[in-house]
Amino acid sequence: MDEVRSSTVDGIVRRSARRTPGRTALRYAERSWSYAELDEAVSTAAAFLTALGLHKGDRVAAYGHNSDAYLIAFLACSRAGFVHVPINQHLTGDDLVYILEQSGASLVLADPALAEQVPARFASHPLREGAGSLLAALAEPVPYEGDGDRHDLVQLLYTSGTTALPKGAMMTHRALVHAYVSAITALDLRASDRPVHTLPLYHSAQMHVFLLPYLAVGAENTVLDAPDAGRIFDLVEAGRADSLFAPPTVWIALAGHREFATRDLSGLRKAYYGASIMPVPVLERLRERLPRLAFYNCFGQSEIGPLATVLGPDEHEGRLDSCGRPVLFVEARVVDESGQEVPDGTAGEVVYRSPQLCEGYWDKPAETEEAFRDGWFHSGDLAVRDAEGYFTVVDRVKDVINSGGVLIASRQVEDVLYTHPAVAEAAVVGLPDERWIEAVTAFVVRRGEVSEAALIDHARRSLAGFKTPKRVRFVDELPRNASGKILKRELRRFA
Repeated sequence: MDEVRSSTVDGIVRRSARRTPGRTALRYAERSWSYAELDEAVSTAAAFLTALGLHKGDRVAAYGHNSDAYLIAFLACSRAGFVHVPINQHLTGDDLVYILEQSGASLVLADPALAEQVPARFASHPLREGAGSLLAALAEPVPYEGDGDRHDLVQLLYTSGTTALPKGAMMTHRALVHAYVSAITALDLRASDRPVHTLPLYHSAQMHVFLLPYLAVGAENTVLDAPDAGRIFDLVEAGRADSLFAPPTVWIALAGHREFATRDLSGLRKAYYGASIMPVPVLERLRERLPRLAFYNCFGQSEIGPLATVLGPDEHEGRLDSCGRPVLFVEARVVDESGQEVPDGTAGEVVYRSPQLCEGYWDKPAETEEAFRDGWFHSGDLAVRDAEGYFTVVDRVKDVINSGGVLIASRQVEDVLYTHPAVAEAAVVGLPDERWIEAVTAFVVRRGEVSEAALIDHARRSLAGFKTPKRVRFVDELPRNASGKILKRELRRFA
């Protein structure tokens, strides 16, 4: 009886296939899949993986670049009852081995270009090239009914590890399906949209906030290898793309592209940003160039699917620094160190209750207990809630700077630095200091000539003295993970 009520990740594609079988579901490179063909490929891939000797609950690591095969492999794991483990394709050596060992992966599906990075002691299989690859196996369809249940684990989403070793957030079918519904409603996703997906599919934002929800509503999706500005512009001008999600770093790069001012981008209707904080001055420049483009700010973290709040296009005016209000299936509040809710306008940690939340961290009971306490999930994000329910992220709790015993939010200092025309990117951290405990230190990527003294003087005009950077260090680029988040732990190593 329970199976007739169950909803699984792969099940949403099956429903779309039955609703609009001939509609194009996915384009990648020269290949195109209708919804019926995609669903058939998922079943064939599930049967193929099962024939390799895998059993329900086994972890299957995916170590590959964007492709149609990558998506099909994830959906096949869902249908067969395996636990998918997406791995950042840039990880090598000890970082790669850590996730493979910590997850207990039974099999690694790898792109040929990456396969040599996988140590021989781990069983691996080609994902999309060669006669024996998963993609090649799709040439002869094989029926497969499915063995997933809504309560089963479907994926281990490893956190980005910006402050510590990555942890595998245990996501169930039930959690992700709830997250997809939240994304569809909060982000106005429609079957008539033509989204282009350019960020890595191993990352939860591109896969679970956009690609899977768009497959659920029956849209035509295009997957690219990377956020190539010229290719994106071509698709927009050709009428093949009208929706794009990207972190601020990519939007900054697109806006700075030599063709950005000359190409006809009027067909771009929806712009989604997230994964890291969008500097207000940058957003203002983008809105000035594309006044008719609807901007959506997406905020959350892997543990919640990963969408928690959204600031819609009609909500930006007067609150450009806000990340919006909680989505459909998320309840959020701001608390102090004792777990008590603080008054509106007061900074505190954001905590969540939601069916979108993970079940905990894989094989890390202490970390799970620490994150899930007092009936709430503790996010580690420092934010302020206003009287209308809008949240503004101030910082990560661990990124707050303690200078002379006074707590300073790095976000405020960064926003001031971004108002200087010679600043392309900025990140602020606290570095050890004998006098101040931590000295406010800015790392800046320049777009023009400017000195340390000039930037400090610029910041002093808008900030209290104790918030003004004590030092400015100029760098060629800021360290980031693939989702665009700045790795502030790397900057702290400059101490």
